[in-house]
Amino acid sequence: MISDLFTTLTPGSFVINKNNKNWGLGQIQSSIGNIITVNFENVGKKVINANEINLEIIKSDVFNRSI
Repeated sequence: MISDLFTTLTPGSFVINKNNKNWGLGQIQSSIGNIITVNFENVGKKVINANEINLEIIKSDVFNRSI
């Protein structure tokens, strides 16, 4: 059974790695089951097992706020 988290980790979504926030913002490139490929701004492409690494989805409205 695929968890609800895996279904929300879709290509184009923005995420951070809660355990390695210094990786920066990442954008999901592909998602097949629990294997997620993410392009992070500070470390480049990473292939992540979502069972092992806790990704946090960043809502798009965060980008639309005025600074």
